[in-house]
Amino acid sequence: MKRILLILIIIIIVLQFFKSEKNIHPGIQPNNIAALYTVPADIDSILVKACNDCHSNNSRYPWYNNIQPVAWWMKSHIDDGKDELNFDEFSTYSLARQYHKLEEIKEQIEKDEMPIKSYTITHGDARLTTAEKNTLVTWSEGIRKQMETKYPKDSLIRKRR
Repeated sequence: MKRILLILIIIIIVLQFFKSEKNIHPGIQPNNIAALYTVPADIDSILVKACNDCHSNNSRYPWYNNIQPVAWWMKSHIDDGKDELNFDEFSTYSLARQYHKLEEIKEQIEKDEMPIKSYTITHGDARLTTAEKNTLVTWSEGIRKQMETKYPKDSLIRKRR
């Protein structure tokens, strides 16, 4: 039993030498959603506290991110979040994808799927109040309405194949 424990400790120590790349790109990103649409200060503060760690190019990391394999798990989680929606790359999306992502923001907030529970457990400040949820939903719906008046409807609907 002591031998197994010693081997596990050695493995854990060796793992600490394999660091994962961090998602840190501070400053205003050129393809940020704010390059296309108005992001009021109240929306920006909600995005910073509850969304951007997984849905932008700049994550805030807790101290335990320096421990493997936690760092690998967090990197994977952040990469998945950015693949789904990245506010810092939003202006690179097609109009249809932008429109759809704004619709998903509304749906996932209303279903209480975002921010995810595993995130809010360790980031209590990321829990959204009812007022914050309503503010985000209203904002995303407002942008979708702007898009509907500015662009032809067929450019906002994804082509199904």
